Amino acid sequence: MGSAAELAAAVLMVAGFPALMLAALVPSVPAFAAAAAVTYLADHYLHRKGSYLINRLGKVRAGLSIRFLIRQLLLVLLLARLSLADNLIYYGAIACFIAFYGLQAPHGALVQLIRNRRRMPVATRNVDLKSRIRIPDAPPRRLLHRSAEKMLHLDLAAVVGILLAAQLKSSLIGFIGIGITVALATLYVLTLVPYVRGRKIPPNAERVLAAVDDWLGEYQPETVLYFSGSKDSAYQVNMWLDTMEKLDSKPLIILRERVILNNLAPTTVPVICVPGGVHLMNLDLSTVRVALYAANVGKNIHLLRVPTMKHVFIGHGDSDKLASVNPFSKVYDEVWTAGRAGRDRYAIADVGVRDDDIVEVGRPQLAPIQPWQGVPEGRIPTVLYAPTWEGWDGNPGNTSIVLAGENIVRKLVAADPPVRVLYKPHPFTGTVSKEAGAAHQRITALVRKAAAERAMDPRFVADTAAQAQAKAELDRIEARLAQLSGAGGDRGDEAEATREGLVDVARHEEVARLRAEWNDAYWRSFPDWEHRVITGAEPRLYDCFNVSDAMVSDISSVVSDFIASGKPYAVTDSAEVGVEEFKRNNTAVRAAVILSNSAKELGELLSAVRDPAADPLAEDRKELKQYLLGPDEPTSLEQFNTAVANLALKAETRNVGQQSRDAAALAEAETELANAVPGQRVSTAGDTDGVGTG
Repeated sequence: MGSAAELAAAVLMVAGFPALMLAALVPSVPAFAAAAAVTYLADHYLHRKGSYLINRLGKVRAGLSIRFLIRQLLLVLLLARLSLADNLIYYGAIACFIAFYGLQAPHGALVQLIRNRRRMPVATRNVDLKSRIRIPDAPPRRLLHRSAEKMLHLDLAAVVGILLAAQLKSSLIGFIGIGITVALATLYVLTLVPYVRGRKIPPNAERVLAAVDDWLGEYQPETVLYFSGSKDSAYQVNMWLDTMEKLDSKPLIILRERVILNNLAPTTVPVICVPGGVHLMNLDLSTVRVALYAANVGKNIHLLRVPTMKHVFIGHGDSDKLASVNPFSKVYDEVWTAGRAGRDRYAIADVGVRDDDIVEVGRPQLAPIQPWQGVPEGRIPTVLYAPTWEGWDGNPGNTSIVLAGENIVRKLVAADPPVRVLYKPHPFTGTVSKEAGAAHQRITALVRKAAAERAMDPRFVADTAAQAQAKAELDRIEARLAQLSGAGGDRGDEAEATREGLVDVARHEEVARLRAEWNDAYWRSFPDWEHRVITGAEPRLYDCFNVSDAMVSDISSVVSDFIASGKPYAVTDSAEVGVEEFKRNNTAVRAAVILSNSAKELGELLSAVRDPAADPLAEDRKELKQYLLGPDEPTSLEQFNTAVANLALKAETRNVGQQSRDAAALAEAETELANAVPGQRVSTAGDTDGVGTG
């Protein structure tokens, strides 16, 4: 239900309609007016909050239009109970509501038609379509945003006028209200009409696609990052944006869903969103030589069918999960892994991916992760607990949060000598399992309680002046970021966003700099001994890595990424298969402290953090890092660019060879035709059939 305010509003709205009926039956105009006001206000508030109840009411045929209709019918009932059935205001009310609902149909049709006509067959960012086609401004936001709710609320003038007429026994004021409602509703409909025709609508699909092809011909992209997925999977493409910006070849991002485009992080790379498979297949991608795929999804086939480019699966993380050795991967020309471990996984899984088709390129995204230099003098160690989510299959080994999470956090907050705990759960936690969601809430409460207790402990002293300064910096940075966010202007809708979608590079760079400053100020805004629950997009996971001295997690790409830091880490064997079996099945834990669900082994991790010289797994971590993520030199970005260049060369070699074969076949056919006896007809088999008569 959301907040307590939402719950209260929901209760008031649900209770308001029986109150309306009771007031109509009594009858009582003041009581009806009071109940109507409650339902109007509560309904409006819940809509603005996007309350779960509002969505559910729509599913059970008690949606917005029905609720307004019920209120209007009860108003008619009130007039009848007041013995006004023979009064003109009674017939005026009925005629008003019939006309009002008669206007709903053209209003809804116009709104939907405008939205459909302004929906682009191809939406873009950082692509110059403005100079190629005319895309008109979006209709004013006030016309289309929450349009159904705005239209229905125009009945308010009529309802107020009719209630006043009933109370004051004067029909005139009622008809004034009725006139206002009908006039405003008619005006709303007429205002929408110009936006469905003429120069108010964008060009048709054929012209838009031609403009995109014209831009592609001018830009001539060479490397494409292709992605399809749901809103929740946007992070899988976002993690590759920085790498795409740093490619030596001309990059392009192709998306298949508008929701991904709307959730794409800012980037300077050109982006084309093509929801239609036919439109994608008709795009001119003849200059592209390498296509990169971050996820194995069905829509990949729409680009995989293009033979003039080489196709590569790059994935969206490196872990020992089954997704890392998906048999679908054999459809690609190459599979790129971070290090030798990825290659070995495919060999062990034996899913049809040839060893010759695997290329080790490192993980370019890990560049921000800083190597460990030990715990700074005077600061207590920080341990990050970053469990993964429960997954779709209910496997108890997916996450530690249900069986081990509370034990881990209890031992960490009670550790002596003390440590600081950062708890950063996976954003999907609790979406499938209620038990995982409940465990997350209990762990959150544990961390916050421990933080409050530590704040009262005289051993821990806060530098309030430094924190106040850091908070002031945060306010300044956030204000500037909000200003920059608004500097792009309200782009109205998809068509207008496509027209105005060219990135301001200077602004983009300033935002990146400010986000780095924000991260630094954030960690200084509270004591370095304070336990913390960290959710949301900021601070990022890698920022948490950099301020931590050790981590506890589960089998996921988080572990493989953390290994880049060289810091001690622990992984929970939640399924309790045993240490040896767990290490045999999961490469990334071979240099980890393995925890049981009781977390009794946490002392080994804390000892390694407090005394790095006595850390028994330090050398193992160095070896495992190279095995999982590849060598430090050349850098991963250099390896990645080299792999792109090598594969582009293979694609070009294939294309030249194909053109040579086609040219040879054409020349052979022309020679056969030239050698034929003049006047003879050449049959489809190439033999002469009959003699010429000339």
